Amino acid sequence: MPRPQIPQRQPIGDSFSGVVLKIENANKTQSWGLLASITTPTGITHLSGEFIIRYGVRYLGKPHISVVPGLVASDYGDMMTGEMAWEFIYKKGLAFPRTDVLGYRNDGVDEMISMKYLDTVIPPQVLVFPDGVATVPIMPIVALIAPLEVAQKMPSRLLDYLPRFDTLEEWNPE
Repeated sequence: MPRPQIPQRQPIGDSFSGVVLKIENANKTQSWGLLASITTPTGITHLSGEFIIRYGVRYLGKPHISVVPGLVASDYGDMMTGEMAWEFIYKKGLAFPRTDVLGYRNDGVDEMISMKYLDTVIPPQVLVFPDGVATVPIMPIVALIAPLEVAQKMPSRLLDYLPRFDTLEEWNPE
């Protein structure tokens, strides 16, 4: 019997049109990435245009590291990509600790890791990419700056994983 072909990786992603901001604290020891639907004060815009937002499953005990899943190979032989893989990881993954997740880490390195080393209890890391084929993110994102009427038109997953603020002044990293 012929062996089924391994599918191409298909990480989930949402389109975002707007501004990516990089905000640094006063002594430049820490920075935060923000998505904004509005223009911002001069000097803090990092990039503007069309972007792809992807989501990284965080490592157990190392939440600053995450993997953007492109392919999930369950311990019973099924292979999943896209939405099906994402749903499996977050709804059934803990029941199958030997399942392998293939993708790219948040630093762009190719990765294969077992489910038992991933933490699905904490929210995924939101990462912004320049396009749909990039494997290295521009930066991690911690908040969305958009009025409610604009945010309601955005992908629901983005709103599930990022806190939203109407204006940049409302957002406070401390």
